Amino acid sequence: MMADDHIHVAPGAYDGLTARLVEQAGFGLVYASGGAIARSCGFPDIGLLSATEVLQRLEQMAEVSGLPIIADADTGFGNAANARRTLRAFERIGMAALHVEDQTFPKRCGHLDDKSLVPAAEMVGKIKAMKDAQADPDFVIIARTDAIAVEGFSAAIDRSHAYLEAGADVIFVEAPETLAHIEDIARLIPQPKLINMFFSGKTPLVPTARLRELGYKFVIIPSDLQRAAITATQRVLGAIHRDGDSRAMAPDMVPFKERERIVGTEAYLAL
Repeated sequence: MMADDHIHVAPGAYDGLTARLVEQAGFGLVYASGGAIARSCGFPDIGLLSATEVLQRLEQMAEVSGLPIIADADTGFGNAANARRTLRAFERIGMAALHVEDQTFPKRCGHLDDKSLVPAAEMVGKIKAMKDAQADPDFVIIARTDAIAVEGFSAAIDRSHAYLEAGADVIFVEAPETLAHIEDIARLIPQPKLINMFFSGKTPLVPTARLRELGYKFVIIPSDLQRAAITATQRVLGAIHRDGDSRAMAPDMVPFKERERIVGTEAYLAL
């Protein structure tokens, strides 16, 4: 994917079931959203989960999906030594890539306000440590900067160039707020780029074809699947609370047999 001329869209999954559904929908890439994983545990995306909790979920996703997975490594779960261990662990369980960000710990969702950053030199040290620890030459390190909201657009570009020089394979400038910013990022950073596109975030939605023209390589859509699942769950719960059962929601619920097909029940029973 890094070498081809296409743009690759990675919907945000947060467990084995959603990773399976992304694959069955015909996508070629999965994004393991750290925010969605946190919310699936009932917590906000503000760095509350431990690395061990995240790894357990990623391992489940890798086991049931044959697609490459981009994993959200937050800040690397600590300093450069922690980031090094994070990379080795993500490699070991079968992730294809990770992104690590330059926020202070505990981090917060990239589209929340009042973020803060570590010095660029500290982030450079994390990237170098991760690159040095990398065992699989095909593993992809994506460096994310949240600098636009904290230090301004120019600082985000400067940080991006520093992170690329440190060894990052892909740059992820989080939360550009205008089409002009999206276009300028593409113009000023010719190396492979990832962009976050989700409905109602700070970043305007841009058609995938246009993003490809601009030179973006990867598009992640972190939370839309989870937001849809929350709405559907609330509707079914409302019907059960009102009627005592869910028959009124039957047209919107996957049939029993289809559910079993999705999770591969027959294959396991045959085994």
